[in-house]
Amino acid sequence: MGFHRKPNTFVGHVAIKVQNLDRSLTFYQEMIGFQILEQTETTAKLTTDGKTSMLSIEQLENIIPKQGKTTGLYHFALLLPKRSDLAKIVQHFTEIGLRFGSSDHLVSEALYVSDPDGNQIEIYIDRDPSEWDWRSGEVAMAVDPLNFVDLLSGGKQQSWKGLPAGTVMGHLHLHVSELKKTEEFYIQGLGFEVVNRYGTQALFISTGKYHHHIGLNTWNGVGAPVPKKNSVGLNWYTLVFADEAARNKVIEQLRQIGAVVTQENNVYVTADPSGNEIHLVI
Repeated sequence: MGFHRKPNTFVGHVAIKVQNLDRSLTFYQEMIGFQILEQTETTAKLTTDGKTSMLSIEQLENIIPKQGKTTGLYHFALLLPKRSDLAKIVQHFTEIGLRFGSSDHLVSEALYVSDPDGNQIEIYIDRDPSEWDWRSGEVAMAVDPLNFVDLLSGGKQQSWKGLPAGTVMGHLHLHVSELKKTEEFYIQGLGFEVVNRYGTQALFISTGKYHHHIGLNTWNGVGAPVPKKNSVGLNWYTLVFADEAARNKVIEQLRQIGAVVTQENNVYVTADPSGNEIHLVI
């Protein structure tokens, strides 16, 4: 999990909007395996270790269903500590009858599910970085079938007890309206590096030579509009910086390219060119 520690910059927390808080809490606890850290009538912060929250959900008063063909959340991705943890959750999903997709991305092995509102979730484990194939500064990734026979070859795992405490927010994948200004914002502004270009439709970016901390795609169409504020989907996400100096440097870079950065209760807030809200934290 060294790619999700300083000095790297990484996604620490994702906040999403849902239509029904109780329904979502049932799903995220019983199906995915989170615990509730804090809860109000309309919000909940979720945890795996009982101390820190990596996901929060909110039910807005006038919430509307997820809008198609807009910018915003493609999926958020939960990174598990060990391969056996992924095997356990495969068994769990199978036992409870939850439909899921899967893929071998060469750098990782992944499962995909959707919450009751259509917010997509990836749950994955990384292969050892020594196995990642880097060529001319880009890391090779693919969408191959997952080898379940090999994944489950260790036999039936111990009973599922929810997400392990060492789970982190591995990455975030976003729908954006175009890639040129988006690349300028994330590379020149936020200081990420491009580590993979998926044709002309997607960029994968990271710090510290991770395979990606953020994915950016135009699969909802070039020129896709920003969703309505009260629609299901992404509310905001945090980028965690190593220290105050690193954050200040990024704030200055963002302002130099014309991005707006505001301060709200000691939190610096900006948004990418597609309206995805970002909180810059330490």
